Amino acid sequence: MEVLNTQIQTLLARKEQALNLRQLKSINALQASEILINGNKLINFASNDYLGLSQHPLLKERAIKAIEQYGVGCPSSRLISGNLELYEQIESNIARLKGTQAALVFPTGFQTNLSVLQALSKLNAFFFCDKLCHNSILLGAQLSNKAFTRFAHNNIADLKRLLDKESNKNNWIVTESVFSMDGDIACIDNLRNLAKKTNCHLYIDEAHATGVFGKNGMGLVSNPEKTTVIMGTFGKGCGSFGAYIACSKPMRDFLVNYAAGFIYTTALPPAVLASIQAALEIIPQMVSQRQELLQTSARLRDEINQIGFNTGQSNSQIVSILLGDNELALSLSQYLEENKIYARAIRPPTVPENTARIRLSLSAIHSNLDIERLITVLRNWYAS
Repeated sequence: MEVLNTQIQTLLARKEQALNLRQLKSINALQASEILINGNKLINFASNDYLGLSQHPLLKERAIKAIEQYGVGCPSSRLISGNLELYEQIESNIARLKGTQAALVFPTGFQTNLSVLQALSKLNAFFFCDKLCHNSILLGAQLSNKAFTRFAHNNIADLKRLLDKESNKNNWIVTESVFSMDGDIACIDNLRNLAKKTNCHLYIDEAHATGVFGKNGMGLVSNPEKTTVIMGTFGKGCGSFGAYIACSKPMRDFLVNYAAGFIYTTALPPAVLASIQAALEIIPQMVSQRQELLQTSARLRDEINQIGFNTGQSNSQIVSILLGDNELALSLSQYLEENKIYARAIRPPTVPENTARIRLSLSAIHSNLDIERLITVLRNWYAS
């Protein structure tokens, strides 16, 4: 045990020396626009609750009713005794909203990407992943007998170059539609065209687009004829928890039988399922909230860039202030917190080396005063 502890401390010391040591921060209360830490109320710019639905009365009401009807947990996998009818209602709604034959609900987005990509390796899949794909995608690809490569971010020419070298019969292009750390958007039409020309399948992660973009607010990608597998989450724009795959019926049947993260895990609690169902009813109606959120995000980017910061290629509700240096990112995060604003420093390996940043997540329930306060504090730090 002493040797093990020494090894652990050595690795942690390296992280600390590189200003890259992760630590948990205790939160007393949490909303999309406010957070309570050590009794101090801060404006929250670190939540992925993009529409503020985690506090919506209908989601709370449905969750409470589900607890009263089913209890607080579902202590079994879906394949044993956990497949509540709520699951089938949600999956039917997802398939309808995404225009696919079928859908399948998973416990988390991370688990979905990891287990679905691993399952696809049983079909001799070879994955071409965007370099900035989420860690869950990259790990899932790595579990597929390392049958994967990475193409330069949003670079269709580099992707084509790699595809031309690979003779595998079952190639998959894998990307996010809205990238979680940079807030930019994939060239979806170009990817679809290339996939068609090269006879590839498309796997697109809609985690940060769900609720915010597209028809009915259900993301940027639909149409099963052009995209083989669409993944999305309920824990961000939907304000709840869990994830889904929208796909063909044969693909759904395949995943039920081969996706380990689906087969061997406990079903979601009834309250979570009921809140997801409520969110899917509300989101299509939130047209004005989505429009205002994206307009506010564009205004904030303009203001931040005018101060002298760099927000990269962001064109979504995710606005990153690129600082490059870990120490600078930590310094700005601390300064923001001292001025009643909560936004965390994001450092490698979550993002590439020398791209440390402050990641700002905007919500439809942030007020104009919240935005003005953030701009003022950023301007003061930059000038100091």
